[in-house]
Amino acid sequence: MVMLALVPSTSVALVVARSSTAGFLNGAAVSVGIVLGDLVFVFLAIFGMTALAEVMGGFFLILRYIAGAYLIWFGISLLRSKARVQVPAGRSVSSLSASFLTGLIITLGDVKAILFYASLFPAFVDLATLKTSDVIVISLLTVMAVGGVKLFYAYSASKIVSLPSVLKSQHKVQGAVKVTVGGLMVGTGAYLIVKA
Repeated sequence: MVMLALVPSTSVALVVARSSTAGFLNGAAVSVGIVLGDLVFVFLAIFGMTALAEVMGGFFLILRYIAGAYLIWFGISLLRSKARVQVPAGRSVSSLSASFLTGLIITLGDVKAILFYASLFPAFVDLATLKTSDVIVISLLTVMAVGGVKLFYAYSASKIVSLPSVLKSQHKVQGAVKVTVGGLMVGTGAYLIVKA
């Protein structure tokens, strides 16, 4: 799980983007949303993902479209912004809740996560013999593995943007970060929609 969480993906890009543009707390809120989405998939895998996927088949498709559209909008907003990327002094609850919901929606619409928990996860865990204590341990491992990696990305992104050497050439660096992250967001959103 740690290795899969480390692999650059939509969720990693989102955590880095929110941390570098809105601060660590927003990156952490995205991370919490991602972890909750992963826990949803853990419980679905344990308690019958196949049956639920048949009932809610179109729901995952809708989530992918929403996630893709949001990423495209976010990327275009970054690319079009004229002001330098700045970390706001205060963190509003709506901003943190939006970051959390974005992380959750991105994860619930992530085909990589769905495939992992529907096919690979059962290969590593004998779902038929799980006890309550096993489910608790798996949940804690998911929180630590996925959450720890995403928080590391959030912390790193927020610190890199605020390094003194970066601050000297902040306008150029922030412009490069803005263009890179914006382009990545637009590309990832388009990919999610096309592959839906």
